[in-house]
Amino acid sequence: MVKLIASDIDGTLLTYGETSLPSALFGLIRRLQAAGIHFCPASGRQYHSLRLLFAPVADEIFFLCENGAVVFGPGAEDDAPALSKTPMPRGRAEALAEAIAGLPEHEALISGENVSYICGKSSHFADQMEAWTGNLVRVVARVEDIPEEILKVSAYCPHGPEQAAEILGPQWNRLFHMAVAGPAWLDFTLADKGAGLRGLCRSLGIDPADTAAFGDNWNDVPMLEAAGSPWLMETAAPALRQRFPQQCASVLPVLENILLQAGG
Repeated sequence: MVKLIASDIDGTLLTYGETSLPSALFGLIRRLQAAGIHFCPASGRQYHSLRLLFAPVADEIFFLCENGAVVFGPGAEDDAPALSKTPMPRGRAEALAEAIAGLPEHEALISGENVSYICGKSSHFADQMEAWTGNLVRVVARVEDIPEEILKVSAYCPHGPEQAAEILGPQWNRLFHMAVAGPAWLDFTLADKGAGLRGLCRSLGIDPADTAAFGDNWNDVPMLEAAGSPWLMETAAPALRQRFPQQCASVLPVLENILLQAGG
């Protein structure tokens, strides 16, 4: 029986470019909870950004943020406990951010626990990030000025992540988990969504076999592999569709079926 559901956001619950979740999802989440099934957004997004998306139920659910680098329990934003956190080695994270910033037309986004830091080349990038994602954003003069542990370093790649992956991968994929996280993003973390899901299962006393997970991209693979019932979106890359045969066009009907099987 499914006891925990983890779902990616962009490309899974949201079509790329959309900014608000279907209102029917919040009623489903409450019905799942009433049936004893936890729901957890699992995203490369920041905690604050995810809370804005899930505002009607934000105090009631778990959040797996920054590709699993930090997991929060239920509660108000200022009070919710961080159940786990996986920082990157500081010197290597700073060097990676500088390597990204050195790529023409690319920007580095450095993630703390609940703030995104930018020391970018474009004065508009911070404003764009706040508008696109709702992130809490702070501009710093140097990466060394970031006043907290670094949990994730991302490359914003306006023409797609393939070139950045080719340039950065040989060195940095040996040190961190590198994953395409959307049409314009390449993420580096020490954790991954699979580690985040397994850690949440330990906190809740749930066997990972009793979990369902939904995703659409390469950064979702560790979570899909960790879940007892992995679901891939039909819009995913062909290589992923061959790897995960259980697929859906929409998450909501699958959630309804999980509820039906649970008697909810």
